[in-house]
Amino acid sequence: MYEYLKGIVTKVEPSYIVLEVNGVGYKLYSPTPYSYTENKEATVYVEQIVRDTGITLYGFVKSEDKELFLKLLSVSGIGPKSALAIMAAEDSDSLASAIQEGEVKYLTRFPGVGKKTASQIVLDLKGKLGDYVKKSAKTADLPASLQDALLALIALGYTQKEVDRITPKLAKLPENTADGYIKEALGLLLKK
Repeated sequence: MYEYLKGIVTKVEPSYIVLEVNGVGYKLYSPTPYSYTENKEATVYVEQIVRDTGITLYGFVKSEDKELFLKLLSVSGIGPKSALAIMAAEDSDSLASAIQEGEVKYLTRFPGVGKKTASQIVLDLKGKLGDYVKKSAKTADLPASLQDALLALIALGYTQKEVDRITPKLAKLPENTADGYIKEALGLLLKK
């Protein structure tokens, strides 16, 4: 129902903030409440969850964090509290990278995540988080079309290691479109 709320942060607690918008104080559970400063204006991206026990609002600093939260909720066995705990324990980019790489053991270190749940997270989300995987410093100097192609390869399910292995070869090619780079990359990946 809500996309974001803009107002004054009136309270910051370990698990939530209170955001006053036009005289109404909204209690927003957040994985990173200390990212906000009391008595300062903030824009908070919001997700409303309706359950039998009540209506709860969850707030995020970036819209990408909200989307990651929703992706985690789509995993069987992960509820809002578990998703918040996972996001609070790790920054979004590292979490997305761990899922992309299929690092089940790494994911089990989060509160309430056992091996079975970690495996389910990887199974459900691997290849679906290309937007969240940060462009590394190694790729910052590459043409935008090549960077897009590398992210597309990760979204297709190739590991970061596989993509890193072929990146230098792709960088030496004449500048191309993202589609052109993807075709070249697939040729290199299939050769092994």
